[in-house]
Amino acid sequence: MIKEHYSFNPFPKINTNRLVLRQMNNEDQYEIFALRSNKKVSQYINRPIAKEVDEALQYIKMINEGIERNDWVLWGITFKESDQLIGTICLWNFSVEQSKGEVGYELSPELQGKGIMQEALKAVLAYGFNTLHLQVIEGIVQSENQKSIQILERNKFINKGLVNRGTTNEEDIHSYTFELTNEKYYSK
Repeated sequence: MIKEHYSFNPFPKINTNRLVLRQMNNEDQYEIFALRSNKKVSQYINRPIAKEVDEALQYIKMINEGIERNDWVLWGITFKESDQLIGTICLWNFSVEQSKGEVGYELSPELQGKGIMQEALKAVLAYGFNTLHLQVIEGIVQSENQKSIQILERNKFINKGLVNRGTTNEEDIHSYTFELTNEKYYSK
């Protein structure tokens, strides 16, 4: 927990050229359900597929309670011209001792490959390094998730090697840990 070091109250809303990164609310339940029940979105995330909209409401409640406790910060991604949620991006898994956090993200499949997550990630990295003054931001990506690996590499993350992060259907999940230091972030 980092509550004595960071506060996400008021919520840190972020605007980019095309996007608004904002706090989720119960009105996002159908979009969250669509993301969390989509097999393509969830194929590289070690979580059960959502079966009912009520699960999305429970998720939103859990996320917002964690934000209130300053355990993590998770933004809903929307276009500026529409308040409809199209994805999420978060900083979480903080280590105060190492001044480190982890980034995670998901995006509606029909919007992937359009630079949306690249734009959102740049904004969240700026927040992590400039506002939270993190020394390191990690991304942990399943080895098969080439598009996510490419996004991290495009943003100067370095592959630190293979890590085993759980199992699914009795199979090990092989993931890479990617790391971006503030020194690398600020270098040209």
